[in-house]
Amino acid sequence: MSRSAFWRVFGSTFVTIFLAELGDKTQVTTLLMSAQSQAPWIVFLGAGSALITTSLLGVLLGQWLARRVSPDTLDTAAGATLLGITVWLLWDIAHP
Repeated sequence: MSRSAFWRVFGSTFVTIFLAELGDKTQVTTLLMSAQSQAPWIVFLGAGSALITTSLLGVLLGQWLARRVSPDTLDTAAGATLLGITVWLLWDIAHP
């Protein structure tokens, strides 16, 4: 992988994950845990370790899937899954 390709993949991954995680329940939870525990660096290390572990699992699963399933099939499956979640959430809102 060339140096420019490395930075392109790294940059797009960083920005995508950073924006996706900004303000989500994980960030709110770590904020509350840090305030409650009065140990922000320990909370940071625990949360960081957990995020690294889940990211590693995602990368390993993605690598495993990429060897077995075509990218088009993965895109279709991801889209169908997100569409299904959206429909389910809308149904849940419309039928309390």
